[in-house]
Amino acid sequence: MRSGSYIYVDGTAFTSGPNVAPLYVTGRITFNGTNSNIYLRNEAQLLQGNNIGNNGRGKLSAYQTGTVNTYAYNYWCSPVGNTTANTTSNRPFIPNDNIYDHIGHTNPALDPITSVLATYTTGYNGVATAPPTPQVISSFWLYSYDPGVLYAEWDHVGSTGSVNPGYGFTMKGNPSGGQQYDFRGKPNNGNITVSVVAGEETLVGNPYPSALDARDFIHDPLNTGLIANAPPQMTGVLKYWEQAPGATSHVLSSYVGGYALYTISSGGTDSFTHAPFTTYLLDGTPTNFPAGTGSKIARRYIPIGQGFMIEGAATGVVTFTNAQREFYKQSGTDSYFFRTENNSSSENTFEETQYNEDGFNIVPADFKRFRINVDFSQGEFYTRQLLMNFHHTATDGFDYGLEAKGDFTQNSDAYWVLDDVPYFIQAFNYDMELRIPLVVEAKNNQPIRFRIFDVQNFDENQPIFIHDIHNDIYVDLRENNYEINLPQGTYTDRFEITFTSEALNIDQVITVEDLSIYQNNQLAQLTISNPKLLEVKQVNLHDVTGKQIFNEKNLNTEAHYSFSTKNLSQGVYIAHVSFADNQVVSKKIIVSNK
Repeated sequence: MRSGSYIYVDGTAFTSGPNVAPLYVTGRITFNGTNSNIYLRNEAQLLQGNNIGNNGRGKLSAYQTGTVNTYAYNYWCSPVGNTTANTTSNRPFIPNDNIYDHIGHTNPALDPITSVLATYTTGYNGVATAPPTPQVISSFWLYSYDPGVLYAEWDHVGSTGSVNPGYGFTMKGNPSGGQQYDFRGKPNNGNITVSVVAGEETLVGNPYPSALDARDFIHDPLNTGLIANAPPQMTGVLKYWEQAPGATSHVLSSYVGGYALYTISSGGTDSFTHAPFTTYLLDGTPTNFPAGTGSKIARRYIPIGQGFMIEGAATGVVTFTNAQREFYKQSGTDSYFFRTENNSSSENTFEETQYNEDGFNIVPADFKRFRINVDFSQGEFYTRQLLMNFHHTATDGFDYGLEAKGDFTQNSDAYWVLDDVPYFIQAFNYDMELRIPLVVEAKNNQPIRFRIFDVQNFDENQPIFIHDIHNDIYVDLRENNYEINLPQGTYTDRFEITFTSEALNIDQVITVEDLSIYQNNQLAQLTISNPKLLEVKQVNLHDVTGKQIFNEKNLNTEAHYSFSTKNLSQGVYIAHVSFADNQVVSKKIIVSNK
């Protein structure tokens, strides 16, 4: 590009597709003057079909929007490097050389190309400004992490430090919570390597001014030996940081957040679990005090600017390549900058992954899948989501692209287990005779609830039981939740998931439709109708905290049962009806005594 020239690329009229882009360059880009520029606008992206370094001191400009407030982090990775010198290699990112502020950021359409360098404060709080005053970023919170295991190993970058291509960095937002950043500099291209160390994490990200295909990155032969290995360093997982909305403090012990886990099979079936939020000590150690669950979802095509953690399985370098790049708009259904806003859908020529109403991948016909939510009532309500995959390629060992181990567990938690390592995503070759252990840790005496959802490609009549081995109870989670009050402790061999109850020889699965369980508030009675004369063994009632109200045993087989509730306080209760074959049917009732 000659001095004083520019290319303005409007992505509005372009459709995402493999091996295409609004701007595709077969050779290197040469900027012949510091005032030569390329502007990517309206989801335009740049692809390059070579491994040749760009040169010159002109700049490419690409937008990305952060969504956190003054007190919370986004994880970033710059698509450009500094232009302080003219070299043919990719150059490090320097905040005060590469982050610009669109002077019309309250209305970008007013001037689509003019930006000015952002400004910085060494104070804790960034400042939202109105044009033409550039925004103020807090340099105090600009950090990188390559690689490490401790909070103390974060490296301060500040406004003048540098971050090598491919590595990520943290940045806190400003009071508006939705600031648009203009990344301007030399566009990254070709092979980009980042260091990993066995058992340690590295903050990396998409280093290109285009989308990055997570499948191609995870399954690139250059990477599989470095982010997948024998236990316990078994990864192939991208970890996305999410903080709870509404953060109001910079004090680490006030942080509430966690990592969502994402992996994908070589065939393109993705697996994801939400971030479990926790709080932290001043040294960065998780307190394991649960404080809720995240809502953001990662998907296959990683947008421009997105950062994430990876764990090394061996010591070496992980490689980003042009072959992993695709033109895929962030507004497409398979792409998601890790934020809470809903993206609008765009038409794409890809054979796109389909997602259900909860935002989860609809798996191909040769997969089976379900998720189990384990709910804890300890201080604040907390849910651990577990994902189970089934595919003919899965083994009893670790399956790359189908499984994700837990980075840490809460004091109260639930997980699958492999070689004594906790897993939140696991996979097997489906077999009706499988018995899958589910470990539960209870910090104190508390009610715990098991729920199932996102059940895919199972026969409608196929039960999925949780087997309470201690009580010898099988509950079909497709029909009923299972709620139990557990004493404090770690339960490694009490619960398992099964698809048959062969030991009990259950010929009929009992559901809530076989009974009529209701609260007759006029008579102040819990009433149970048993028209099929099923063999009822006992009836017990708990309040929502798990406290047992009564437990009626040794019942005769009757068509009708009633139990007095006249002395109970108004509120929600849970009735459990147990049968001779150890099945349990549960139903919530509302007591409203007058």
